[in-house]
Amino acid sequence: MIFRQFFDDTSWTYSYLIADPLAKEAVIIDPVLERTDHYIRAIRELNLTLVYAIDTHIHADHITGSGQLKQATDCTTAIGSHAQVDCIDLKISEGLPIRFGKLQLSPIYTPGHTDDSYSFVMNDRVFTGDTLMIRSTGRTDFQNGDPGQQYDSIFKKLLTLPDHYLIYPAHDYNGWTVSSIGEEKAHNPRLKVRSRTEYIDQMNNLKLANPKLMDVAVPANRKCGMI
Repeated sequence: MIFRQFFDDTSWTYSYLIADPLAKEAVIIDPVLERTDHYIRAIRELNLTLVYAIDTHIHADHITGSGQLKQATDCTTAIGSHAQVDCIDLKISEGLPIRFGKLQLSPIYTPGHTDDSYSFVMNDRVFTGDTLMIRSTGRTDFQNGDPGQQYDSIFKKLLTLPDHYLIYPAHDYNGWTVSSIGEEKAHNPRLKVRSRTEYIDQMNNLKLANPKLMDVAVPANRKCGMI
C-alpha cells in the first residue's frame, strides 16, 4: 500500500493519499483547495490514477479541493449521503465499501461533529475526520452537531475497533500525526466520562469561537470548492 499524509498549516488539516501499488489506483481523503497542486504532483510522481476525492464531512475551516481535483484528474468526488451537496458524484453510505484496486475503505456513519460526518476503516487504521481526534473530539455546536450522537459514534462504533488500529484525524493542533484506538481510550481527556449525559454536558460547555473561515468555507464546500 502507498500511504502519504499531507498537512495544511493554515487550517491544520491532514489530507491522506492512499493507493494500491499494483493497480496504481488512489484516493485522497479531505483534500484542501490550496494544496491541490501538491496532491497532483504526488499523484504524477508516483504514477497513480486518482479515482476518488473524498470528504469526511462538509468542513467549516477550509475549502475542499475535491472540485479542482476532479477537473484535473477526472476523479469521482464523494461525501456522505447525509451531506447537503448537489455537485458530488457519489454519496457514501455505511456498509457500501469504496474500492480502488485491491484496497477498500469501509464507511462508518459517525454523526455528532456534523450531521453528515463519516469515518473510514481500512485494514489496520481508521480515518476519523473531526469525530475522534488525537486527545480530543470534534466540537458539536454547529452544522447540526449533536454531542449525544457523537458520544454514540465514538463509544458505540469507533472505540469498538481493535486497540491497535491507528487513528488518522482530519485535524491536529498540537503536532500529533497519528494515534491509536487504545491510546485514545487510555489518554483522551474527553473520553474520561462516566455517562452519555456527562459527555453531552462537557461538549455543551466548551464555549469555542466559530472557525474563522466558517461563513466562506461551508457554502463553498456545498459547491465542492468551485467558487
